[in-house]
Amino acid sequence: MTDPKRVLIVVPNWLGDIVMALPSVAAARDHFALQHLAVALPRAMAPVVRMLSGLDAVVPLEGGQDGLASDVATLAGRKYDVAILFPNSFRSAWMTYRAGISERWGYAADFRSLLLTRAVKRPPAGGHHSNYYRRLLRKLKISIEGDVAKLVATDLQRSRATRLLERHKVASGKSIVVMAPGAAHGHAKQWLPERYAEVARRSVTELGQSVVFVGGADDRPAGRAIESFLTKFGHDVSDEGRIVNLIGHTDLTELIGVLADCEACVSNDTGAMHLAAALAKPVVAVFGPSDERVTAPVGRHELLSHPVWCRPCLLRDCPIDHRCMTGISTDDVFSALARCLTSNEIIEASS
Repeated sequence: MTDPKRVLIVVPNWLGDIVMALPSVAAARDHFALQHLAVALPRAMAPVVRMLSGLDAVVPLEGGQDGLASDVATLAGRKYDVAILFPNSFRSAWMTYRAGISERWGYAADFRSLLLTRAVKRPPAGGHHSNYYRRLLRKLKISIEGDVAKLVATDLQRSRATRLLERHKVASGKSIVVMAPGAAHGHAKQWLPERYAEVARRSVTELGQSVVFVGGADDRPAGRAIESFLTKFGHDVSDEGRIVNLIGHTDLTELIGVLADCEACVSNDTGAMHLAAALAKPVVAVFGPSDERVTAPVGRHELLSHPVWCRPCLLRDCPIDHRCMTGISTDDVFSALARCLTSNEIIEASS
């Protein structure tokens, strides 16, 4: 086809996958320098992409079967010439086909090849997931020279976070460490709540930090368990804002703002981990059943794992004794955090 005038990129649905796709979005922006470039993604995730400079539009999608007709109408009204599909889903191909987008490019997956005008064979498994999207662009003859995604929190995101923290008695400008003790897709990816509690306690007493716990509504049980352990340790979630539990109490805009103002982030393999790294924050990433070779945070980080024969199993729940996580001690994580707060080096560690 002749050079398109209006290009749409459909990115994945999950926070971590979206962040890992952003370098490829940035590369496409450089490649289509003269074209209108838009990104479509779930409405709740739009604040992430709004931090990426140079986009002409962000298109929020409703998602799901109930939202399909609305999403088709939204895209049809914007008259795109090309849609580049990062997700493998049949829905993304069907949606762009129904919207009348004449060129639809993506991986041949999920029985959707006939809906694509350029169907690319999926690469063999392996390698970091961010490279999955880069490989697609290469196969489409799209340059990936400018594949650096620089995320900068907006004034709105920072101000929303500041007001939220002040309501919980964390003063503006206070040095904070963010901890994300939950994880989507099962409990096996979660490091032990009592160990998060102990690292939080030591962060306050030995490092002089305030600690803010973050996560989604599904992570609330982990937050409650941490609060219980802190009470046992004689260090309650503090009225003075030294340890604050915001799990289930932030939207994505507020989460971005909190991460943008933190000194470091301690996290399981979560979307918050990827988001903190993309905001150029030092990350202590705790890996158990998931594979750090595939989903490690990009940038300055401390990567902790415990070598056992059964990992990475990728299971949602451990059928034995969770040894990949129990083998990572509080000293391992606390020491890694202390290094993050004092060093500019990128370090990968195994306990």
